[in-house]
Amino acid sequence: MIVTPPPIEGAEGHVAKMYRGDLDADGFVYSHTQVMAINPEAHEAFEALVRAIVPSIGVRTYELATLGAARSIPSPHCLLAHGRKTLRAGAMDADQLERAARDYTDAGLSDADVAVMRYAEKLSTDAGDMTDADTQALRDVGFSDRQIVDITLSAAIRNYFSRALQALAVPVEEVPGLGPRLTAALLSPVEGV
Repeated sequence: MIVTPPPIEGAEGHVAKMYRGDLDADGFVYSHTQVMAINPEAHEAFEALVRAIVPSIGVRTYELATLGAARSIPSPHCLLAHGRKTLRAGAMDADQLERAARDYTDAGLSDADVAVMRYAEKLSTDAGDMTDADTQALRDVGFSDRQIVDITLSAAIRNYFSRALQALAVPVEEVPGLGPRLTAALLSPVEGV
């Protein structure tokens, strides 16, 4: 990593808040947090956007869209971080998350959940070829216009964040709290990265 993040010692304002969140949760500051701390205003805006999205779709749908996008990019940083967030939020248990990571179409997810992951996947790999039929697939499983927009934003901001980390060659660190089987399942689409 060639960029130099703000030092952990003496951090102030939003940077201190970012670092404190990692230290409180895991006892160290992740490399991705340090890189994003170089522009704390952008990180704060990113967090504000997430807070504006989640209320209409809920944490589970937000995490499904996030995981679908991260799986497709592929983004080991976000797969691991959001795998753990999914567990901590109670959005899925470890068994279902492991199955969804390996093959979300055969993980016992609802039709709506599968539609969200499929949509996020296509947005992340082939957004230019998306049509009204892709949006209709979300409407067909019960999502409103606001929810469709927020699912789209969820996947799109994951592309923004994940691709920024990749472009800056941010190292991928182990995420505490994920067992080896779940970690392997989450990373299975990105082995060799």
